[in-house]
Amino acid sequence: MHRFFNIFMGSCFFTAQLFLLTHSNECEAKPQASIALYGKTKHQDGLTHYAHVNPNAPKGGKVNLSVSGTFDSLNPFVIKGVPAAGLTPLYPALFYVTLMDHSSHEHFSQYAYLAETIDLAEDHLSVTFRLRQDATFHDGSAITAEDVVFSFNTLRSEGSPLYAQYYGDVIKAEAIDQYQVKFSFKDATNKELPLLLGHFPIFSKSYYLKNKFSDASTKIPLGNGPYRITDVDAGRSITYERVKNWWGEKLPVSKGRYNFDQVRYIYFRDPEVAFEAFKSHNYDFRVENKIKNWVLNYDFDAVKDGKVRKVETPFVQAGIMQGLVMNTRREIFSDARIRRALALAFDFNWLNDNYFYNKYERIDSYFWGLELASSGLPSEAERALLEPFKDQVPADLFTTPYTLPKNDGSGQNRQALRQAKALLKEAGWDVVEGVLKNTKTGKVFQFDLLLSNMSMTGMLNAYLKNLKRLGIQAKFRVVDTAQYTSRVEDFDYDMIMMVMAQSPSPGNEQREFWGSYVADSKGSRNYAGVKDPVVDALVEKLIDAADHETIVTVVKALDRVLLWGHYVVPLWGSSKLRMAHWNNLKNTEKFPRYNIDLFAWWAD
Repeated sequence: MHRFFNIFMGSCFFTAQLFLLTHSNECEAKPQASIALYGKTKHQDGLTHYAHVNPNAPKGGKVNLSVSGTFDSLNPFVIKGVPAAGLTPLYPALFYVTLMDHSSHEHFSQYAYLAETIDLAEDHLSVTFRLRQDATFHDGSAITAEDVVFSFNTLRSEGSPLYAQYYGDVIKAEAIDQYQVKFSFKDATNKELPLLLGHFPIFSKSYYLKNKFSDASTKIPLGNGPYRITDVDAGRSITYERVKNWWGEKLPVSKGRYNFDQVRYIYFRDPEVAFEAFKSHNYDFRVENKIKNWVLNYDFDAVKDGKVRKVETPFVQAGIMQGLVMNTRREIFSDARIRRALALAFDFNWLNDNYFYNKYERIDSYFWGLELASSGLPSEAERALLEPFKDQVPADLFTTPYTLPKNDGSGQNRQALRQAKALLKEAGWDVVEGVLKNTKTGKVFQFDLLLSNMSMTGMLNAYLKNLKRLGIQAKFRVVDTAQYTSRVEDFDYDMIMMVMAQSPSPGNEQREFWGSYVADSKGSRNYAGVKDPVVDALVEKLIDAADHETIVTVVKALDRVLLWGHYVVPLWGSSKLRMAHWNNLKNTEKFPRYNIDLFAWWAD
């Protein structure tokens, strides 16, 4: 998930971190080395290094990692092409740096990275970053405020549409001098903007005066992070080499991290081939998402001999919604009753018994795993927020808890299928000679479930069989990664399987997920095509929320409206992280709560 956070108005107090304050004559904003979303940062007296790292970890060695699919581009910031791994400035950043770095122990704290300090104006109408004067690109040229301004403006004008949405409330970016950059806001209501601005990639202006930014090619660009690209084998592998004497190596956010001399991502199109490659030590580290492998298939000699280690650790999910997304731009999915019927047909209990060894849980919220997830009936505060929209949302939202069918695991979910059949009939569809047809037009109810590989077809086949019992003709359509990516960006699908991860402090990015204004914008993440004025209104209330309590209330209300919109068939999730690694990799075993941070590991 992208890391974007909200900021709330805190108390009138500053220490080593920056608190975001309501206007007061008794305190003045001043440049700080860190920023906290709620109260104090964990390292309020100054960060020396993150808690999960070994500050004396040895440098050297290599690590091979696996990636599914393929790639044909080294530009992940435009909607063209399929980008290679390691290029986005999400935690951790290998190739490009950002102004601030996000702690994987704290959802709501950021620490100085490329920016030496951050200074939020008292009126909250601007924020100023001062850059480190020794920071350079890989060619030795200095990173300046002009590069930051260029990067920001280019992302908004030529990058993926999400950047224009995230930074829509910024009216101007300007270089005050060679190392200071100031961002001005259209008003003071968007509380998360200072943190959002800490997390976009910084490019070289002079490089892109000679090279077209919007190109999606495998030409190696100019970076500024701890690693440079040394080899590209399009669709097969990409190799990074640690930059010796990198300018950011001794920073607190970097200490004990970025230890491998070489990082290589190897691509596999087939998940089974990838697993066999791990067993043969063709790569070193694996997050195991297939529970059958975890339970049955880690019995090879390297595990028995202690050369491969299995690790299962509690992991805080970042508001995961994994589901089958219905494209409401398609006429057959335009009716919420139909979408609800399709959700009823999914028998999770049978799958959990027969495929998952009862190790998964049913997802029942778009913010599953977080305090933001709704449950039961709306609270008094939620009701007060939703009451003005009572004529625009289902009446059941106020009186009936949102639930998913719980079956006995026998695979005979007759009661849920009867409910589904009744909803379909109410929506104008009836079974004629075993086939579901529209009672007015005679149109057959049929659709494709678009997938990028075959790995999920076995599990989801049971779902298609249940749909067939309803007379629905559904089938899998499996395409290669490049075609899948292109079709998703163009909304050229009936149904897709998608994982949507949410921040524990949602904000601006919710426009990109659900906003009516991006529903038809190519490349947006409004995969379902949600166009609901109530959702739009709640998203804006969320962005304007001034404190944590209000954020929780608004998000729970938003969650309820989305759930009762029945845009997805919710699938499954786990509150544990399962990973395996060869013993040439070492770590402190102090795993962060919110991120693996493999680049805090080192080679033996």
